[in-house]
Amino acid sequence: MKIPSPNSGARSQDGIITVIFIALLAIMMIVIMVQTSSLIRLHREVKLLERQQIKRLNAAAHQLPPQTNPAATNAVLNAR
Repeated sequence: MKIPSPNSGARSQDGIITVIFIALLAIMMIVIMVQTSSLIRLHREVKLLERQQIKRLNAAAHQLPPQTNPAATNAVLNAR
């Protein structure tokens, strides 16, 4: 007949704590990976929006009539 050692209960608790710790680490790693992929997608979307804004603003700038320099216009009028 075997007599159980007094430390056998502590060993099983240590094993359970280790398993729980590893499971929590795995969950944390999954959350970090999901957050990272979300940030990458967000960064791509911001770059796309920035390109669209630049294209829109450049198109609007080309449609405006050329601005005249008021100082140069006054100088020409005063010379007459």
